[in-house]
Amino acid sequence: MAGKKYTDAQKEEFFRLLDRGGTVRAAARAVDVHEDAGYTWARKAGLSMRRAEPRQYSAELKAEFLKLVRERQIISTVARELGIHKPTAYAWARKAGISTSEARRVNPRREEFLRLRAAGLTRAQARTEVGADARSATDWDKGITIIKRGRIYPDGRIVRYPERDTGVMPERKSRAIGGSVDLNIVEKLIDPRYLSVLERERIQDLRRVGVSMRQIAAEMGRAPSTISRELHRNTVSTRGYMPHTAHRLSVRRRRRVRQPKLLTHGALLLYVQLKLKKKWSPQQISRRLVKDFPTNPEMRVSTETIYQAIYVHARGELKRELSQQLRRGRTTRKLHRKPDARRPRFVDPMNAIDQRPKIVDSREVPGHWEGDLIIGALQGSAIATLVERSTRFVLLGHLGKERSAEAVRDSLIETVKHLPHSLRRTLTWDQGAEMSEHRSFSAATNFDVYFADPGSPWQRGSNENTNGLLRQYFPKGTNLAGHTIEDLAAVARELNNRPRKSLAWDTPAERMAALLEGS
Repeated sequence: MAGKKYTDAQKEEFFRLLDRGGTVRAAARAVDVHEDAGYTWARKAGLSMRRAEPRQYSAELKAEFLKLVRERQIISTVARELGIHKPTAYAWARKAGISTSEARRVNPRREEFLRLRAAGLTRAQARTEVGADARSATDWDKGITIIKRGRIYPDGRIVRYPERDTGVMPERKSRAIGGSVDLNIVEKLIDPRYLSVLERERIQDLRRVGVSMRQIAAEMGRAPSTISRELHRNTVSTRGYMPHTAHRLSVRRRRRVRQPKLLTHGALLLYVQLKLKKKWSPQQISRRLVKDFPTNPEMRVSTETIYQAIYVHARGELKRELSQQLRRGRTTRKLHRKPDARRPRFVDPMNAIDQRPKIVDSREVPGHWEGDLIIGALQGSAIATLVERSTRFVLLGHLGKERSAEAVRDSLIETVKHLPHSLRRTLTWDQGAEMSEHRSFSAATNFDVYFADPGSPWQRGSNENTNGLLRQYFPKGTNLAGHTIEDLAAVARELNNRPRKSLAWDTPAERMAALLEGS
């Protein structure tokens, strides 16, 4: 290649491609120029393709990564959980002498599962012993090998599953002048006051033909100082102003990187962690801070900041520990369906609930309750739940394995017997057979019982919401008969001492105490 000459047109096109985000090698190949010449041109023009912000990882993060890889024998998954660049993760594992290729072929849990099955254990018993989920146990039993986004069957068939459409725009990284950039951010239109790529290209064209800054400003409808600052700040090459490079630099300059608030305020972080362990939601924590620390502006954090601390900034074991305290136990956000993808809801005609006094709907008068059962594993156990509409105060009735109409009646009578008469007005239930003894219940307690329409859970919205909260204590598929009356009272007490958004962040216990004192 020595002595080979390239035309000015090739050189001009090379820098145009480089400015538009191409790499030196790709731009050189596109204009039929040797890559060594391309690197020489870029270096003499003062342009650098090096990463502007090199990744830096702490020694503690590296130690945690190596510990988890030795335990789990999966490098890529651990790297993704800890936020480590995958090539870096594999380099660390290689230098530490860790090879997961053999471990992937021999799965200790699968081998132990198959041994237990050969010993006569059922599939459910064997998977419980090794701590596997039902899907993996079924695949192991059938001789199916699990691969990334697919399965290999014993007869040699390979089934590949398509990438899941999450509805989220994937990150599109590109190595360009000034370092790696996120193309989604670069291409995003923020506000007309910022110069766009088209305007920057216009500046370059007018500048090349010798138009002054004031004339450029007048033609574009911008202030002369805007053009002056643009050319001064974003001209990084001896070849002059490059519009796409200037646009990327301006986007990078807008970033305001700072430490998350919860990581810089120890007292605030401790408060959030303690309340999460008490199963408070992030919104409850955020709003209750205002009541608990009314004169301390430092003790403020938004709901979204708490979720970000769990979903984004927390890594590894900390992320799993914090996410388990959330109501649904998720480690990532659940994507919401698009409105046009939701199935229509058909409402049956309303009957008995129409006879209920209209004042119940206002929630202004206390003493109106909603009730239902939460059912345990295999329909073999249950707990009766009652919630007062105005205060959201919760009462739990013990049933155990008996859920006949007589058992439900007796349990409800025992549960409400300590309520004053002013708090015994109405009870709204669904049309389950367990309330067929409602007349006896009414006679014993002075409650008027009303039934919601079939398939209309929103008519008992407070109770449905409460049952969802109670599932954090009594998960689906578990035996509820093992919980004593004292256990139920402790759960109700903890739930009644949570602040509620619907109560202006008061607790149900506080509202109920105020009612009892007033009466």
